[in-house]
Amino acid sequence: MKTLAILFAVMGLMLTAANARAADVTGSWTGDSAMPDGSSFQLSFTFKQDGAALTGTIQGPQGDAIDITDGKVDGNKISFKISMNGMTITHEGTISESGDEIKLTSKSDSTDFPGMDITLKRVKAQAPPTPAKM
Repeated sequence: MKTLAILFAVMGLMLTAANARAADVTGSWTGDSAMPDGSSFQLSFTFKQDGAALTGTIQGPQGDAIDITDGKVDGNKISFKISMNGMTITHEGTISESGDEIKLTSKSDSTDFPGMDITLKRVKAQAPPTPAKM
């Protein structure tokens, strides 16, 4: 009986540690998206994570932000959708162990928009400037 209680306690600690390691993707991210013709453009992502729920926006070179819908974070998995020009683009990916990189795969419900892979890097907050000494 004592062994069983210890086993349950250890399992509970392991589950708690696994949940604590889940990355929070809240913040700014950037990545270069490659097009089939070899050109590329930068996308900027702003994520806000609240538990497993994910909201935010994507901004491309056109300048208008596009809202993220159906966003979810489950451990190291991330998924969300955007609607653009009458089509829905689904993004699914994996968050790195460090929490500073996301590998995404995009798929569209339209044959006019090819699927693509993109690696996002977390934008690090810059340290405030050191005040000048007098």
